[in-house]
Amino acid sequence: MKKNIGNTDKLIRLILALVIAVLYFLNVITGTLALVLGIVAVVLVATSLLNFCGLYAILGINTCKTKG
Repeated sequence: MKKNIGNTDKLIRLILALVIAVLYFLNVITGTLALVLGIVAVVLVATSLLNFCGLYAILGINTCKTKG
């Protein structure tokens, strides 16, 4: 797996996952919405830690800076 997620993208994904977690623990989101957003949050954290996004690979997107 070639890295295709840059630092800014990684930070945005982690912040979004944190916001979802906070909303869940404050009972702002519940039920099916909480389950779906929880799965999204787990995927965001996993892709941030792996520096790889399968959807980016399929679409040919790369936010990772390359050395000149």
